[in-house]
Amino acid sequence: MDGPARSSSRTGRLLAGCAPLAGKERTLSWLSVTDDLQLAADLVRTAGQLAATMLADGLRVQHKTSVSDVVSAADHAAEELVVSGLRAARPADGVVGEEGTELPGERVWFIDPVDGTYNFLSGLPYWCSALALAERSDGGWVPLLGAVYHPVADELWLGGVDHPTSCNGVPVPPLADAPLAELSLACYLHPASMSDETVRQPALAALAGAATVRMLGSGSVELAAVAGGRLGAWLQRNPPGWDWLPGAALVTAAGGQAEVLEQRGQRWHIAGNARAVTDLRQLLAEQA
Repeated sequence: MDGPARSSSRTGRLLAGCAPLAGKERTLSWLSVTDDLQLAADLVRTAGQLAATMLADGLRVQHKTSVSDVVSAADHAAEELVVSGLRAARPADGVVGEEGTELPGERVWFIDPVDGTYNFLSGLPYWCSALALAERSDGGWVPLLGAVYHPVADELWLGGVDHPTSCNGVPVPPLADAPLAELSLACYLHPASMSDETVRQPALAALAGAATVRMLGSGSVELAAVAGGRLGAWLQRNPPGWDWLPGAALVTAAGGQAEVLEQRGQRWHIAGNARAVTDLRQLLAEQA
């Protein structure tokens, strides 16, 4: 296992190679990458930069399931960019993307090309490009690594198995235990779900147990902030893999915990330091 000093050195080298490349040169660069974390860093940063450039040039918006569930050409272009890089560099791996990509494999990459599209299109700074590599275990997915690039802040978060979490090449301090009552809790609750008692009651119990609540609108930005100690803990109901796995990898690689708790037909995803996760688990279980 790499120690902190070695991890910092390696991540610094990754950042040096993350500038976007054009056309065939970029494809050849990805083909030459042998380290999964380096590949993830290259792809996620390039995707985020592409989305930011397209936003600056102007985008048309389409709605998917609701007024707040939006998609743009940047979402599709960024996903296509990441998929093409993965198919070139890791042809045996599977790929699952928010915008429709679904390719089988023993190891699977989960892509969120623009996490926080509503923010992205509304001029709010909380959006990112996120990528995770995961493998199946006991019917679920276990992240091997996560990469999150937050273009507005120009922050690249990397972490995973044997790779302590870093932000722009600097390892984050290991997460220290602290009770939920002393921490902020980040979450997302869709207004339409609040009429469902199996959602509302557990959610309100968890929110009431925190010192304060934040809803930034991008799960991967929030989970990166939890890994970095900027937010205390995270709670969300039934997020898809691309919203959960990249950030879950960062939190666990920072010394925290990321768990899924099934309760009253809902799957609550919780993350944070060990004490805060225990507190969230207990608050949710009390609503059974």
